[in-house]
Amino acid sequence: MSDSVGRQSGQVDNSSREKRAVRGRAKLVKSVSRLRKLARAFCQVIYGMTIYDMVRELNKARAHLDHLFILAVFGDLLGVPILPPYYSLRLLPYIVPTLDTWRRSMLREKDLTDLLDQELG
Repeated sequence: MSDSVGRQSGQVDNSSREKRAVRGRAKLVKSVSRLRKLARAFCQVIYGMTIYDMVRELNKARAHLDHLFILAVFGDLLGVPILPPYYSLRLLPYIVPTLDTWRRSMLREKDLTDLLDQELG
């Protein structure tokens, strides 16, 4: 009978050890997660301090060139025929996703603040 009690207490000791080990792993996982979040935040701060402005300017330049390309190819939608329709129709499947936003941006009214943003940026 004492042998069975010893086994039960041994099992309790093992289960409590396992519970402590699980809690320890959970704490470790939490601390690793916090460290990853901290590292990600640090990397974003460094990115913002170093190259964010350059990336923003490059994206603006790319958008400007995209607008010019679409204007040259599909200018007839705005009344500016430049290329023959054959080439426009060959390029149409590649341009369809951006066509609606391009048309809105080209026909949008521009004011003084837009001009200042272009000059400063």
